[in-house]
Amino acid sequence: MSSPVPPPPEPPFISLHTAVILLTAIVIGLVIGGLTFLSDFSAPGAVLAGLGAGGLGVPVLRQLIR
Repeated sequence: MSSPVPPPPEPPFISLHTAVILLTAIVIGLVIGGLTFLSDFSAPGAVLAGLGAGGLGVPVLRQLIR
């Protein structure tokens, strides 16, 4: 008798491409937010700048990283 064939492994939750894009966008957002905070010491402004930079970076990175 042959041994039963194991089921194929589950696909990853997100692809490597998506993970690289999201992690890069997070790093960009943290850098821009940190630099904004250091320039005028405004936490809300730094958060908004970081979120904006990270959010706007996702479509650009998607086009750049293929």
